Amino acid sequence: MNHPTENPSVTYKRIILILSIAVLLVVMNTTMFNVALPTILKDFDLTASEGAWIVSGYSIVLAIFTITYTRLSDYLPIRGLLITGIVIFGLSSILGFFAMNFAWLMVARLCQAAGAAAIPGLSMVFAGRFIPKRNRGRAMAMIASAASFGFGLGPVTGGWITNSLDWNYLFIVTLFVLLVIPVLFRKLPIEEFRKGQFDVLGGILTGLTITSFLLYISTREWYYIGLFFILAYALWMRITRVKIPFIQPNLLQNKGYRKILYISFLGFCTHFAILLLMPIMLEQVFEKSPSLVGMIIFPGAMFSAFAAIYVGRLIDRYGNIRVMVWATFLLGLSTLIFGFLSPFSAYMIMFGYMFTSFGFSSLSSSSTNEVSQILPKEQVAAGIGMKQLTQFVGSATGAVLGGILLELSGGPYTVFDFQFTFFTTSVLMLIAFAFLWLYRKNAVPN
Repeated sequence: MNHPTENPSVTYKRIILILSIAVLLVVMNTTMFNVALPTILKDFDLTASEGAWIVSGYSIVLAIFTITYTRLSDYLPIRGLLITGIVIFGLSSILGFFAMNFAWLMVARLCQAAGAAAIPGLSMVFAGRFIPKRNRGRAMAMIASAASFGFGLGPVTGGWITNSLDWNYLFIVTLFVLLVIPVLFRKLPIEEFRKGQFDVLGGILTGLTITSFLLYISTREWYYIGLFFILAYALWMRITRVKIPFIQPNLLQNKGYRKILYISFLGFCTHFAILLLMPIMLEQVFEKSPSLVGMIIFPGAMFSAFAAIYVGRLIDRYGNIRVMVWATFLLGLSTLIFGFLSPFSAYMIMFGYMFTSFGFSSLSSSSTNEVSQILPKEQVAAGIGMKQLTQFVGSATGAVLGGILLELSGGPYTVFDFQFTFFTTSVLMLIAFAFLWLYRKNAVPN
């Protein structure tokens, strides 16, 4: 393996910064279109369920291709995979800018997701593979905080562009990611191709299994969950009988790793439930406009992004587990703040989301760093890919769960409906705490 001629430590810091910018743009691309969705429905005369596929379809493809890219990184150089993903993402953005009908728009969004999936997962794999353990926490924290910042910046940017120009121009924003290609080409280390077999059938079964589950939580149709169990059984039979399967069964047999997956799932589930509930509450209870909704959410994301350097230092100094404990506590505390204080003022929602965003990004970075340290080097890429996949499923589950809980009353949403939903999500973090306590009890010091 060849490295750049300059100091590798300095080079890798620059690479992490560039990758974080790319992650920021990719995550913004997800949340910008949430704000523009009502306008898109009107332009193409779509129902809400039809338009929801602009978001759901993107999430499904993103989840499937994330683990595909990270799995391929066991054999192919990260540089080539990253640049390929960014090129696909950029070309799809050009295609989307000229979309003139719903089918055209859907193709552009799905192709965007196929390219975007390379960036967050492979960024984490790069940090886990090349950043020294003593500095790895800061790198993971910077990438996670860039994602958190993107969650907050997306609605603000999307609302402004949609109101001032048109939703097509949202695709122009994401084109800026193409500018990082020359830098990555020069700075990323040159890796050798490694021999191996890629389990195509296992990848297809994984994609179909995830798709059926996400279709179920999106539509709540019983036949999708039945299909999920059939495909999950077929996938398990596949990965236990193939020499080099798409999903490595020894990963799932690792009890400590499984607990981290559970904690990550619950953390993402809680975060995305809150992301769904906040705009609805701000609009229906406090009668805030879409632009003001974005401005209220934005400070929390900004706070998380600026705190990234301190989170990284805490991880490197005190270890992943201690940061995971505090991150889980902050996420749980934020659900209680929303439950008790949000009915009094919209600014309480702004205050609560600061804890949510900071806790979420800290949990994401510290848990991913922990995975990179507890797994053998040859399993790190697959382990991070599976964790990313679990997180995407958790995010989709959280959004649907938040909607289901909110609609239990069957009538117009009341303050009590929101409080009930927030308090229910706090139970998820109690469960996460239980898994974290069990993990901490049995953890072997790194």
